Amino acid sequence: MTRRHRQLGRWAALAGLSLVVSAGLHWAAFPAALLLGPMLVAIAFGVGGSELALPRWLFVGAQAVIGCLVARALTMSILATLADDWAIMLTIVCTTVLAGGLVGWILVKFGALPGTTAAWGSSPGAASAMVVMAEEFGADARLVAFMQYLRVVIVVMSASLASRLLLGAGAVLPSATETSFAVPLVPLLETLAIAAAGALAGRYLRIPAGSMLVPMIIGAGLQGSGLVVITLPPWLLGLSYLTLGWYIGLGFTRTVLMYALRALPQLLLSTFLLIGLCAVSAWLLTLFIHTDGLTAYLATSPGGLDSVTVIAVGSGADTPFVLAVQTLRLFIVLLTGPQIAKFISHYA
Repeated sequence: MTRRHRQLGRWAALAGLSLVVSAGLHWAAFPAALLLGPMLVAIAFGVGGSELALPRWLFVGAQAVIGCLVARALTMSILATLADDWAIMLTIVCTTVLAGGLVGWILVKFGALPGTTAAWGSSPGAASAMVVMAEEFGADARLVAFMQYLRVVIVVMSASLASRLLLGAGAVLPSATETSFAVPLVPLLETLAIAAAGALAGRYLRIPAGSMLVPMIIGAGLQGSGLVVITLPPWLLGLSYLTLGWYIGLGFTRTVLMYALRALPQLLLSTFLLIGLCAVSAWLLTLFIHTDGLTAYLATSPGGLDSVTVIAVGSGADTPFVLAVQTLRLFIVLLTGPQIAKFISHYA
């Protein structure tokens, strides 16, 4: 058997196992199953010495789609919520971002993680976006992904537990969101054009993380003005998540995995510390805005935007408010992340 045939066989095995693991995680109502499944399988292949690697341009395309995903979250109801309570929401978001920075500083000062990696790994933004930003700014995207998705798992479990404690045993969370594969063609083509043009502009202008940020800004502006409806069918998001998962996972080696496992106690401690600090922010929200405890907890939870949204919808929380706070925090983290990473690397 030639080397080419062996490589094709490995790609086929990677694809098949990724689908199986993703289906299992989805069946278990696991968040971001289409990303975590391929990433876990790709880590196994990378550690096993498969010698597989994705071309860079596929990763850039996945970045652009994620940028459009963030832009789609900026609906008029979210913007109206931001306008009504912008002062207290901005204060709470900044407090949460500073809490993430404090946790990153502690990890560098008293742990064994590099400064930029610890900073991006502890940033309380959307996990996929933080991994993309970390890779662009020179951090170890593999360790950042490990930190981010470890926190996503813990946050989702704690948020699910909180919803049941606050709402009672009758609360039922959805195992998955309903999606349709039939989408209008013109909005889809417009979205793909925004992603492609934004990614090319970001790379050409040498904007840090421009492949994600430029499509996000363009998409948010066009959708906010009513000119475009950002349309992302499940298959496109699935392919983007799969690409991101494979790109990260295949970069793992046995050395990197052992390093991450040795740092696991530190990562668990820092994760619970960040969740605790964010819970304080939730308590402040209930005091100043008089929102219910579950809505405040979900709004300040340092987990993924998508998984928190699923829990908010299923639990009956104030979903526009939760999305508004989470989206505002994501933008602030994207804007301040590089500076916080540099600060932690220099002073910690």
